[in-house]
Amino acid sequence: MKNKKINIVITYVLLGIFGIVMLFPVIWMFFACFKSNNEIFGSLALLPESWSPEAFIKGWATTGTYTYAKYFINTFALVIPTTLLTLVSCSLVAYGFARFDFPGNQFLFMILITTLMLPNAVIIIPRYALFNKLGWLDSYMTFFAPAAVGCYPFFVFMMVQFLRGLPRDLDESAYIDGCGPFQCFIRILLPLLKPALFSAGLFQFLWTWNDFFNTNIYINTVAKFPLSLALRVSIDVTSNIKWNQVMSMALVSVVPLIILFFAAQKYFVEGIATTGMKG
Repeated sequence: MKNKKINIVITYVLLGIFGIVMLFPVIWMFFACFKSNNEIFGSLALLPESWSPEAFIKGWATTGTYTYAKYFINTFALVIPTTLLTLVSCSLVAYGFARFDFPGNQFLFMILITTLMLPNAVIIIPRYALFNKLGWLDSYMTFFAPAAVGCYPFFVFMMVQFLRGLPRDLDESAYIDGCGPFQCFIRILLPLLKPALFSAGLFQFLWTWNDFFNTNIYINTVAKFPLSLALRVSIDVTSNIKWNQVMSMALVSVVPLIILFFAAQKYFVEGIATTGMKG
């Protein structure tokens, strides 16, 4: 019993040390918000010499036309609809693959899985050309449209695996009670799909929030910039970069993600753990 307690203590100590190492960049970024450029580049001390919130105030106001309040609104206007549309479309596609035996089911699902191996750089040019013809460039439709038609095979695959772990007896019972396929999905399967939906939603929210590559290509107007582009612009505005202001806004932009992750951690872990179940 004594050895077991010692092992538990050692395990928690090692996990604590590992956690501190993983969080060190965030910790360093927090303290850098209160340092001058000379302190950041000329000193190895972690703690700043003063604790003035000036970097947060000036960083939020920016030197341009818009404050970070505008960029936060843009980011939520981009991320939330993209995430919701992804969940709706991918769950419906997954339901079709997991519960219906139609001609070409296995072949189409194989094609879907194959697209997971396509790097984004391969499809960016045809997507850009298509969005240009549709007149969607410099708008959030370049993100909403792919999300609305289930263009995220990873999430489809994850939900298919989850649905395959649910017994088909549930569907049959619903059909006996008079439900159609859509009613069966909405009333019976969708509530049970909640862990997988939380996991997919969290992944999509994080990826879209942090997406710099696609937003940099499709969004050109400063008034529509999300946080990822706003942080980059703050570096390009002047040659005399105030790194404490950049760090303060980078920290502020990360805080919502940290809160979201810890708030949804239970469902996230449950969804990841159950998407590999076998029926």
